[in-house]
Amino acid sequence: MADDNGGKPANGNVSENAPADAIETDTPVATKSNEIEDKPTSEKARDFVSAITPSKLSDEPVNNGEVEATNVSEAEGQVKKLPYPKSVFFIISNEFCERFNYYGMRTILVLYLSRQLDYSDDTATVIFHIFTMFVYFLCILGAIISDSWLGKFKTILYLSLVYVCGSVLITLGAIPPLNLPATTFTMLGLSLIALGSGGIKPCVSAFGGDQFKMPEQIKQMTTFFSLFYFSINAGSLISTTVTPILREDVACFGEKECYSLAFGVPAVLMAVSIVIFVLGRPLYKSKPPAGNMVVLVSKTIGNAISTKWKEKKTNPREHWLDYADKKYDRQLIEDVKVLMRVLVLYLPLPIFWALFDQQGSRWTFQATRMDGDMGSWDIKPDQLQVLNPLLILVFIPLYDVAFYPALSLIGIRRPLQKLTMGGILAGVAFIISGVVELELEKTYPITPSAGYIQLRIFNGIPDCSYTINSNLTGFEEIPINGFGKEFEHFIHLENTSVSVFYTIKEQKDCPKLSGGVYEFKEKTAYSIFLKDKINAQVPFIYREQMEKPSRANPLVRNLANIDADTDIVWKSHKSGDVESSKKADDRKIMELRATNYDVLVDNVEMQEAQLRHGGVYALIVGVANNGSTLTKLEEVIPPNSMNILWLVPQYVVMTLGEVMFSVTGLEFSYSQAPLAMKSVLQACWLLTVAFGNVIVVIVAEAKIFKSQASEFFLFAGLMFADMIVFMWVAYRYKPNNPILSESTQNLIDDQPETSKDASIAKNNNYDFQQREQQKQRVPRYTKRQQVD
Repeated sequence: MADDNGGKPANGNVSENAPADAIETDTPVATKSNEIEDKPTSEKARDFVSAITPSKLSDEPVNNGEVEATNVSEAEGQVKKLPYPKSVFFIISNEFCERFNYYGMRTILVLYLSRQLDYSDDTATVIFHIFTMFVYFLCILGAIISDSWLGKFKTILYLSLVYVCGSVLITLGAIPPLNLPATTFTMLGLSLIALGSGGIKPCVSAFGGDQFKMPEQIKQMTTFFSLFYFSINAGSLISTTVTPILREDVACFGEKECYSLAFGVPAVLMAVSIVIFVLGRPLYKSKPPAGNMVVLVSKTIGNAISTKWKEKKTNPREHWLDYADKKYDRQLIEDVKVLMRVLVLYLPLPIFWALFDQQGSRWTFQATRMDGDMGSWDIKPDQLQVLNPLLILVFIPLYDVAFYPALSLIGIRRPLQKLTMGGILAGVAFIISGVVELELEKTYPITPSAGYIQLRIFNGIPDCSYTINSNLTGFEEIPINGFGKEFEHFIHLENTSVSVFYTIKEQKDCPKLSGGVYEFKEKTAYSIFLKDKINAQVPFIYREQMEKPSRANPLVRNLANIDADTDIVWKSHKSGDVESSKKADDRKIMELRATNYDVLVDNVEMQEAQLRHGGVYALIVGVANNGSTLTKLEEVIPPNSMNILWLVPQYVVMTLGEVMFSVTGLEFSYSQAPLAMKSVLQACWLLTVAFGNVIVVIVAEAKIFKSQASEFFLFAGLMFADMIVFMWVAYRYKPNNPILSESTQNLIDDQPETSKDASIAKNNNYDFQQREQQKQRVPRYTKRQQVD
């Protein structure tokens, strides 16, 4: 567009023969757009960047190639202000609903896998990270489908339908009355969600950018990307808070946790997102598919490798990519060389994401073994993940005004230095988590090792004492007082299993109890309940719970020595809801919520009992000599005693590292990429996230350590070693100047063969050529390839 200085070029470098419409600013519109999009960070930032990364924002013509001024007022610089496109509000609403679904499902996923589907913590961790890995791998597929085949609108619509089908399958599998194969439905649902979520990531934000007319609406588009990023964080923040509440605080279908509702609400939001997206169709501006840069780069690399394999002896070349020059443009090859140099820097980066993404797996399991009771409210283990988006919103502005100036005082100013510092902070976060785990292990129950059993004896007969005689070495005579847990010891066995003969001697005027024989096996905990009612005089012997409950909810067993038809009721003291009602002869262990209860025996309130997370309890019920019923709550395994807020420091340090690592990495990737390779390099950045999750899967499957703390320290060590390698690679890295590189290459490609004067003329005319390329937003080598 013309300037106000009488039509004189803004920079004075355009040749006199340049057409009038070639005069415009030196900064390409695509660059501004990408700078806007590279600001956010965190996993929400990765979602945001992946939404615009592989898509061809920088390769499509602005305004469909119509860049000339269309009227006199525009030619004079008086551009008429265009109305804000209403279509973007449908896109923003769609993104909010989709992110609510994704993060809501992901927040409770590992707990569902372990608690409902009975996977071990290791296996649940593996499934979680495989799912995350495919989400980021499939971003590339979504970009290819959109830019090479269907276009953005159809890609978003079709893959959203796949997405919602996956969410519905998981929800249906979590509804107990349907008796569907929950594991099969969950795995199929996760596969469809990975395809849908990963596939639409490269399209949604870029489709929103397509709704604006460039360059007239650059400010309006800036507002759009701010709103778009806000919708990502809002969806994440709300769903991360709400879905754990739906999971734990709502009972449905006779179960203590309502996963069907926790999955169902996000699934409904996903269906709503499709409706919202389709409603905006009459307002959308859609651009046809124009080819994908990722595909072009892949073809270039593939051609170079295959040609080198054939000609490496007969036609040696200086660089292996030079073998592709018979088919592909020289500028493309040079840009791919720059791309490959930067990718060498990326090789150590997946380790960071291996640590970062464990917030949703290992750190969540760690939280289940801690006490979330804050008095008036209770922090759920999966709810702690809300710290990340909250801290992100606090830290991003603080970095510019406080953190980066402070780091500059100690010499940390360059991007690669900041990347290194971000990785080191991630390692520090895992050292903190390892130390917390060591302290947490002190609260775990001690289980019997090889050659030992653990034995507890409960006496359900008040006012009566007994003596148990047996052939257990060292415990031939065990005195038992009246009522409650009267014995708890580890006992050595002579063999891996021993048949124990025992007799019971009663105190005067006490009921006579029968002896017997029972086989005890090593590394097992047993309990004996003495009683004189319900199968009278025969002690009840059973295998006892040895570890903290995997669901974190407390476990309780009613050990009643009263009439078999008597009801024992556990009623919430706060809400008055009946959590359990069983007959006295039902001694199966049961899972209850962590809260205060009123215990009722035969509709008579006996006591108030507090059940806490991670605890295993036995309720002893008996009848005294005076006929009164007595109850006593005994701890079998102590509840979680370490407060969940001890996890906050590791989240804070990890988020500090993430802001420094993610923001700097995105900006560095953008600045170092050749002008036409920015989307490709950002796509490669996202692939480091996928490979990071692969590392977690490998370590979890290897099961190197029995102690979780040792695994945390392993990851910390890997992170520190990785940063040492990264510093060495960064020291050898030669920074790339995309503008300078393209200028030099244009001189090489277009060098006249006649004289030096022609070369100078070509150099003077370069600025005009460059602005023309930026205005068209099509790489020169792409245009050449089309002509060829």
